Amino acid sequence: QVQLVESGGGLVQAGGSLRLSCAASGNIVSINAMGWYRQAPGNQRQRQLVATITSSGNTNYLDSVKGRFIISRDNAKNTVYLQMNSLKPEDSFVYYCNAEVKRVWGSPWANYWGQGTQVTVSS
Repeated sequence: QVQLVESGGGLVQAGGSLRLSCAASGNIVSINAMGWYRQAPGNQRQRQLVATITSSGNTNYLDSVKGRFIISRDNAKNTVYLQMNSLKPEDSFVYYCNAEVKRVWGSPWANYWGQGTQVTVSS
């Protein structure tokens, strides 16, 4: 099995910073893209992409977080990070980590999700 464990969420005042971490573990031979998504509690609609990063370091960001959030990864540790600066109340969501994982060579890529971590920004 593959597990994604997130940490780093919490309560912060507007203008503050938080750093989210997500470590993947288990039967993993390779990880392709990793990323962060967010969703309002109780909202059953599709999660919103916040930022993604490929294994070679190419990044993609939601327009509203560009210039404030930075995604990075440590391939040796199978870990992805999200540095969130200049936080705003509208950034308050549950943040989920995602990874495209290959568990066995020759098998297709499979998506895995973390359990989610709450980020609350007070005004």
